[in-house]
Amino acid sequence: MLTKRIIPCLDVKLGRVVKGVQFLDHVDAGDPVELAGYYNQEGADELVFYDITASSDDRNIMIEVVSQTAEQVFIPLTVGGGIRTIEDVNKMLLAGADKVSINTAAVQRPEFIEESAKAFGSQCIVVGIDVIRSNNGQRFTWTVKTHTGRDGGRSTGLDAIEWVKQVVELGAGEIVLNSIDSDGMLSGYDIDLLQAVSKYASIPVVASGGAGKLSDFSDAIINGNADAVLAASIFHFNKYSIKEVKNYLDSKDIAVRF
Repeated sequence: MLTKRIIPCLDVKLGRVVKGVQFLDHVDAGDPVELAGYYNQEGADELVFYDITASSDDRNIMIEVVSQTAEQVFIPLTVGGGIRTIEDVNKMLLAGADKVSINTAAVQRPEFIEESAKAFGSQCIVVGIDVIRSNNGQRFTWTVKTHTGRDGGRSTGLDAIEWVKQVVELGAGEIVLNSIDSDGMLSGYDIDLLQAVSKYASIPVVASGGAGKLSDFSDAIINGNADAVLAASIFHFNKYSIKEVKNYLDSKDIAVRF
């Protein structure tokens, strides 16, 4: 049985880890290199590092921070933010990243996903999908947003489910599915979204946005069919430890790696 992964997320702005609510009102949460080392020791299965204003500021990711972070961890490291070209992907992998996450650039030029997967292997290419929910009176729908590091991002008008289908077809190896509505709210993952996406995603889906209590993690896995769960606030501000989450999931007969 494949184990479910517990993944802390380091959102980095101006060289510091921050955490906001619905991508706004960021609060300082510490030094990225120190936090990475801490989570590595605490038993995290992977780490995700996002330079959250790289796309909105139209600049390259802070490669020196990525390199220093990679030196501190011995678990898979995914890096994203402002990655636009094959050269950018290569730089991140050379800096020590195991996977590279693309979001805004993938929406702007979908063939970038296919080009990257062919050049480096699908296992290296993660597509981050930031979505916002709407209700048309009959059912929920979700729209993709880009440039989400500043002012809540830009709506693309792109249906999230249709985008998931395309991302899979283009050869991505994994999806990080982030609910903007749930981000930082500590009210649980968007299970409706996870269920909708899991019908079409034949690749691993990482649930992101909303973890606030232990049962949220099991809910995302059991009811949302998530392959992994990503969280920030509850780890950065010491509400729960990685070990507490894993012990809880183990008590619910969910396979985790100790």
